Amino acid sequence: MERRRSVPDILAGSLFVVIGGAFVVGSLGYRLGDPVRMGPGYFPLLVGAIVAALGLAIIVKGLVAGEVLPFGPVPWRAVAAIVLAILFFGFAIRRLGFVPTSAVTALLATLASPRVRPLTAVAVAAGLTVAATLIFVIGLQLRIPLWGS
Repeated sequence: MERRRSVPDILAGSLFVVIGGAFVVGSLGYRLGDPVRMGPGYFPLLVGAIVAALGLAIIVKGLVAGEVLPFGPVPWRAVAAIVLAILFFGFAIRRLGFVPTSAVTALLATLASPRVRPLTAVAVAAGLTVAATLIFVIGLQLRIPLWGS
């Protein structure tokens, strides 16, 4: 019986292990506390350990039960739209504020799919903007201006 290895699974799992390990190492610089009285390093330690464990599981799955998938053409439109949306958000958030930046970012991200209609894109952008505002600005009380100066 031939064992197939899934290189994408192995690489993705390795990335998870590295990121989780970085969180674990970074959390050791803070006081950990105990489960009853958690210190500032406790949560990053737990999250990092969980992410690293999931990465190890993905690596094992890639080594044991890998599947051979053909690598199709790269969707350059989607790559460009997502990168542009992320860059726009990073550069515009301070000047435009959270609400307009989130709306434009969501609209740019919908350009990744050629099947999205304009009305659907606007509806998705509006919904994501409202949800993100409720979660980050109101729920988590991040000090981000809603509108630009």
